[in-house]
Amino acid sequence: MNRESAAAEASLESWGATSSASRERTARPVASKPVWLNWEAAVLFGALLAAWQFVATAIAHDGNPLLPTPLVTLRALRDSLPELLKGTWYSALILVPGYGAAVVAGIAVGLVVGTRTPLQRAFFPFARVAAPVPPTIYIPYAIAVLPTFRLSAIFVVFVGAFWPVFLNTAAGAAALEGRHRDGARMLEMRGVEYLWRVVFPASLPHIFSGMAVALALSFILLTVAELFGANAGLGRFVQYYADFADYPRMVAGIIYTGVFASLSMALLEGAKKRALFWQR
Repeated sequence: MNRESAAAEASLESWGATSSASRERTARPVASKPVWLNWEAAVLFGALLAAWQFVATAIAHDGNPLLPTPLVTLRALRDSLPELLKGTWYSALILVPGYGAAVVAGIAVGLVVGTRTPLQRAFFPFARVAAPVPPTIYIPYAIAVLPTFRLSAIFVVFVGAFWPVFLNTAAGAAALEGRHRDGARMLEMRGVEYLWRVVFPASLPHIFSGMAVALALSFILLTVAELFGANAGLGRFVQYYADFADYPRMVAGIIYTGVFASLSMALLEGAKKRALFWQR
């Protein structure tokens, strides 16, 4: 082992020891409540619920009101829960493959492009043209070309989720500090090992930011795609009961979809906090 490699390894070991000590100091978890468990959120939700009750009562009509009261919506949600759970499973069969494939492809391509200047010059101008195109434009064409509606919806979710993950990953890889590149070069790290052990960990904050944006966009695209031709799913549930003017069930479906999306975002946020423990 030459002198430069020995110095680099000693530097990395020193940095590792410092990081370990820092992790030990911050290892004790700080008791913190979730963002929705605070009195400000409770006051806001209470005010919104009271406003909903007031408006629904004020504009109520005989029979099926256009805006049902919270109690009527809660009953509709209870009665529709089996159907909503079935729709959740159907929607997950579209969301998980589309979003998962977009995350894997976006990270892989983003790491390679972000570390190669010629690839940046080739891909970034193309991304500036392709990324702003609303993915919903592809829905009619995907339905016409692909053999099943599920594949069409997965494709649309993939296209919409890919760009935020790719762009954020490439930005994180391109912003890698020079000392990390120099240390990897002295240790003769190249190729996949360099991307996996150096670039990927350093880019994780950017990657999770892209994943959060992509997940929110995936729910929007999933719901819109299901409005076109799905036989089941959360978007189809809302559209079906809207067509039959069953507004309590329609509003219940909207609320349920919002809760499901919020829980998914919370799971991603929890994974981010575990992976980026040093940022606490």
